[in-house]
Amino acid sequence: MITTKRKSIKFYPDSKRVIARFFMPGGSGRARPIITKVINLSDKDVHITINQVLMNFSQRHRNITKIFKKNFNNVEHVLNELNIDTESLSLEKKLLIGSYFTMEYSIESTAFFNPAIVEDPDQTNLEEGQKRVIVSFRATGEGHISSIAFRSGIIDKNNNLKFKAPGRYVDVPEVVKRHVYEKNLFLKKLDEMNIHKDVIGLVMDKLGDKFIYGELQASIAVAMKDTKLSYTRKKVVEAINWLADAHYEISFSLDTAISERVIFPTSYTERNGIEDARFVRFVDDDGNITYYATYTAYNGYAILPKLLQTKDFYHFNIMPINGEKAQNKDMALFPKKINGKYAMISRFDGVNNYIMFSDNINIWQDAQKMQEPKYPWEFVQIGNCGSPIETEKGWLLITHGVGSMRKYCLGATLLDLDDPSKVIARLHEPLLAPNDEEREGYVPNVVYSCGSIIHNNELIIPYAMSDYASTFASISLDELFSNLFSQSDINRMKSKKKKASILIVDDDDDFRKITMKLLEEDGYQVDEASEGVEALMQIAKKKFDLIISDIKMPNFDGFQLLEFMNKKNISIPVVFITGYPTEEYENKGLELGAVEFIKKPIEFELLVSKIKKILEYH
Repeated sequence: MITTKRKSIKFYPDSKRVIARFFMPGGSGRARPIITKVINLSDKDVHITINQVLMNFSQRHRNITKIFKKNFNNVEHVLNELNIDTESLSLEKKLLIGSYFTMEYSIESTAFFNPAIVEDPDQTNLEEGQKRVIVSFRATGEGHISSIAFRSGIIDKNNNLKFKAPGRYVDVPEVVKRHVYEKNLFLKKLDEMNIHKDVIGLVMDKLGDKFIYGELQASIAVAMKDTKLSYTRKKVVEAINWLADAHYEISFSLDTAISERVIFPTSYTERNGIEDARFVRFVDDDGNITYYATYTAYNGYAILPKLLQTKDFYHFNIMPINGEKAQNKDMALFPKKINGKYAMISRFDGVNNYIMFSDNINIWQDAQKMQEPKYPWEFVQIGNCGSPIETEKGWLLITHGVGSMRKYCLGATLLDLDDPSKVIARLHEPLLAPNDEEREGYVPNVVYSCGSIIHNNELIIPYAMSDYASTFASISLDELFSNLFSQSDINRMKSKKKKASILIVDDDDDFRKITMKLLEEDGYQVDEASEGVEALMQIAKKKFDLIISDIKMPNFDGFQLLEFMNKKNISIPVVFITGYPTEEYENKGLELGAVEFIKKPIEFELLVSKIKKILEYH
């Protein structure tokens, strides 16, 4: 059993944390009489009323008059419908009108959960052994609308955490929509969303290969005026707008503390919430550092995976994540490129962990299953709890598993540093399970995290308690690795290396004899078969640790051999070798479950290296 040190520090929902947001009580029909009543007030009554409003709310918001002006502008079209000359209105009357279309919203009144922790960009003025960190939270308020909130803290040399008290105000950012869209990518994303109506051309054909938000909006406005558009076609036009709104930039005032910054849903795609942001400090090949967060945008009906990018936590770019495999929740980016490609953990089928690689951080087309539910505490589904963490022993991936009674627990998996599609080790028991205090909450029996950090040889996990509040735990890395690599596992792997039994299946006699001789000289026990049927006869008589098989062979080829083994639940790692290397062959082999695909002619040193690695993991 791993020793888990739970921290005493806890974050609970706080209903006093409020923002002022736009409020439209119905459409223009409701807004017109409200505005008319304010317009008809005398200047004296306007002066008295707006001053009462300012007295009640100015101390709760950094610049409430700026918010009133903005919300007055949001309803200016209604004044135009009433033929009111806005230039003739006094500033106080404009502010008062804006106040009637403003409401306070408590961003974290319901829950403050699903945290992620990253190193702060500012590491100045610290004592030895300290690290300044930023923790993000999913803050949930009225109507279960989720946003991203932040807290700043310091981890000391003993791994104690101390956080700054949150600032007095809560600010939402300025939103700028100046994204340049590429038409081919935009159309591809619509296709992924299963939007195929011919009306797409009505909007998109008017645009160039690259276009900006304003150009798209103008084209949409023209399309929506077409009286021949059916209800379903109008919904398609709305979907185009929905996708366009997913791209935007936001900026916070430089005089805000990080605890005062909240990323509240801005676009239509996320009007019902920004869920489970997984922040990661990404180091590019040239050493430049960028912070990314993958999150799920929810509009009440559908979800859209999105990517947030920042360097300073003041300015953020937000965009959708595209690609056939960019589906579902639980996407976590690796903190650097691997073999020249971006890498991502995902769970696009909702059950298993997958790994994806891409040349483009926004496009993810292919996924390889890496891990599936294996132990009783995760039989329902597994997923990640944030980005993998690089260690000397491998990529440390904190996972979550769902078991009976929908109980969520955390687990740990170690992935190969060079090829993280390969699982080196995996905990058999949960790393962290909800205790009696943590199991009570909005969603009972749940612990969940969106990102951990390593400091002073300990893993520090921020985690949610039953979708209500948040706390922290620390675990010794030495103890964690000791449990991942139990002594029996190490002995088993050593034994396997020394006495591994290999079956070579190939119709080329010379290749078989030469490979057998070289492998036997390297200490392996080696048997041979000239084709698939003969190989099955050998498998029936003897236990093998590895099969090295050609693909093209008479009677029963390599693919048929592996298909038969799968059907009969014969679990032996298979390496395919072939003199006819094609992408189709390689894809088929890997789909069938082959652990490696090697092209002839083979360098013996490379073959031995791959065999050793495979035998360590299987």
